[in-house]
Amino acid sequence: MHRLGSGDRPTVRFRATGLVLLVAHLLVVGWLTLRPLRVPWVSAANLRPLVTIRAELAQGPWDAVHSLGPSLLLLAPLGVLLPMAKGRLAACGLGSLAHTVFTGAMVSLGIELLQTDVPGRTLDVDDLLLNTAGVAIAYLLLVPLLGVVLRLRRKDRGGTAAALHREEGSQGPTPTIPRVGIAP
Repeated sequence: MHRLGSGDRPTVRFRATGLVLLVAHLLVVGWLTLRPLRVPWVSAANLRPLVTIRAELAQGPWDAVHSLGPSLLLLAPLGVLLPMAKGRLAACGLGSLAHTVFTGAMVSLGIELLQTDVPGRTLDVDDLLLNTAGVAIAYLLLVPLLGVVLRLRRKDRGGTAAALHREEGSQGPTPTIPRVGIAP
């Protein structure tokens, strides 16, 4: 059974575009987060959740946005690019959200663990939380909206195909073959 849009050319191009953008984004993220920094001192690793976030919020709202915003936005595009590369942008749901957020959290965890060997970089569990929250927020804000747009476009594009199938009509019931006994 052929589903509408399951293997047509626009869907393949859409998934390929999503995959290319995903790889490009991950390369940029890797370059931004895994290059060595020359700093006179490095803060200790933070393994206690919300310590850095609370400290930044205590400095004031502008300072908090300025220092926490980059961590929130770093992996946020994954919230759209992962479903796009998988071809599941039009079929958003709780399972897709959970898969996307889990994948974003694992990418963030990988980055944080790799940063432990990079000079000038330290592990911060709050970066993991903020990166994952950014993926979830981007998914919740954009994927349902993009899914509606894609379903409407697919409906417009597939409307003529559905009309052709209706005009053909039924060819009658499926023929059956009577049982034939087996020779002794």
